[in-house]
Amino acid sequence: MNQPGTSNAVQLAERVWWVGCDLPDERLQGNSYLIEQGDQSVLIDPGSRLTFAETLRKIEQIVPFSSIRWFICHHQDPSLTSALTLIDQRVERGDARIVSHWRAAEMIRHYDLTLPFWLVEDNQWQLPLPHRLLQFVFTPYAHFPGAYCSFDSATGTLFSSDLCAGFREFDSLFADEGEAYFETIRSFHEHYFPSREVLSQALSRIEHFPLRMIAPQHGYLLAGNLVQKTIRELKGVECGLHLMAGKDTDIQRLSRLNAMLRDITSTMVISRDFREIADRLLAILRRAMPVELLEFYVQLEDDTVLHLAPESRYRGVAASPPRQISKLFGISRESWQGRVESSFRPITLQRGLGTTDRQRMMLPLFKGEEEWMYGVVVISVAAEIEMDSHICHMMEQMSAALQVAVERETIYRGIELERQKFYERSIRDPLTGLFTRFYMEDTLRRLFEIHDRSGGTPVALAMLDVDHFKQVNDQYGHVRGDEVLCRVAHIIQADARAGDLPVRLGGEEFGLIVVGDPAVEIAAVAERLRQKIAATRFQGTFSGLRVTISIGTALRQVGESIPGFIERADLALYQAKKQGRNRVCSAESSAGPGQWTLLFD
Repeated sequence: MNQPGTSNAVQLAERVWWVGCDLPDERLQGNSYLIEQGDQSVLIDPGSRLTFAETLRKIEQIVPFSSIRWFICHHQDPSLTSALTLIDQRVERGDARIVSHWRAAEMIRHYDLTLPFWLVEDNQWQLPLPHRLLQFVFTPYAHFPGAYCSFDSATGTLFSSDLCAGFREFDSLFADEGEAYFETIRSFHEHYFPSREVLSQALSRIEHFPLRMIAPQHGYLLAGNLVQKTIRELKGVECGLHLMAGKDTDIQRLSRLNAMLRDITSTMVISRDFREIADRLLAILRRAMPVELLEFYVQLEDDTVLHLAPESRYRGVAASPPRQISKLFGISRESWQGRVESSFRPITLQRGLGTTDRQRMMLPLFKGEEEWMYGVVVISVAAEIEMDSHICHMMEQMSAALQVAVERETIYRGIELERQKFYERSIRDPLTGLFTRFYMEDTLRRLFEIHDRSGGTPVALAMLDVDHFKQVNDQYGHVRGDEVLCRVAHIIQADARAGDLPVRLGGEEFGLIVVGDPAVEIAAVAERLRQKIAATRFQGTFSGLRVTISIGTALRQVGESIPGFIERADLALYQAKKQGRNRVCSAESSAGPGQWTLLFD
């Protein structure tokens, strides 16, 4: 839209005028408004003593100053009320009134004015005028306890006081869709309003009115579709900026910090994948400092330390942390206080055979309200930076925000590790370390699917049984018997190829799955095992003990089921034992239970 100049009064709507004054080198420009109603005219937020001469000149371009009966003051700040001292000297009519809320009136009284007050709360929150009705909307704590706005029902204009106010450049009265106007409004609300809850409550009270224009005390005027758009976007603004400031009162710097924290929070909410979170956090941090690397060390309840870093795609792998990191686990919040500045320094982290020298910042991670540190965020930078109070404060705020994402990922990775441990326990025999029958059948299921599709990937099974094992237990005891089983398992494991699957089926029975071309020679593989075990000699308590095994083998036929396949190998094993043990028998096919061949004796 074409922006009107500000050197003269600007008509905003029927009988509604802007009569403010732009001060040189002042970003927080004041807006005063005139509602033209003959001798019942209204001046809204009169302004300060510095601007009143200019405001008076613009008023008298429209109506004589003596026509103004009502002087609305939305709050007591000198930037919009100190002109009352000059107005008080000029007004001659006895029915003129200062319109305000009692909370503001109590402070405005200290100007020692003769003009009486007309309190909105004592007059049903409305002011009838000859051609319109002004309705007053109570918006407490936005920004002070008695805050309110004024709505002109005739034009749909809301004189919003500090709501939707902002910083404004010269000669730009209306916000433009194509400009970054909202950032000026955001930064104003971030530091001026005490909390997001207060702002949201105030916005909810005004948005039910048929708003066509918002005329704030400071900044841009909003018209058209920018009205509802601005209200919607303001609902997401985090306020109370100075609460995070410490001693820092630089609004622009605090606003940048708030934007970073807002983006971090948004990242936590929107992103579920931790790698995506880490990458986005790295990009956010790079706005403030030359960050090279972001990594995390987190200690689980079983003292396992997870390292989440780019080299593992932030998947979280068990690691031994550098000493400078590990010594931080378990320190209290109180102990951490005072360490923030000293925690940012050039340090050497030893990893493997090499070392790396970088300047790093270490941020603590605590679980909720728990007292003890369980994790550390390590931020590496490419160049030395000064660790001032602003950086310390930014990192402190960021640490709190990061805790959510890291704790969530830690829980997830901890569950994954426990699941993996449980799975390992379920597929590994605790005595021998060989795979279990459960895992064997799961593997056979996948191998059979491939075999049935192509028919070109042979699968064979050798079932092994230690001969006369009961006598070993009876003579030497079960502890020694377990040692014999472990020795046999070790020989099977050592003889197996990388693609073979050695299994303990239960008791003294073992299995070996062979896949690929060697499966066709399963009988020869089994005989080699039989000979190695038979040649094994035991020492000490076992002196003189000779252990032999019986083996049954089967080569899988296309379409054969797992139970049928295992049954054929088991039947061949039975025949080997029946024929005198210490031998290999092979099932020839799945045609019938009596078909087997004695191959080795």
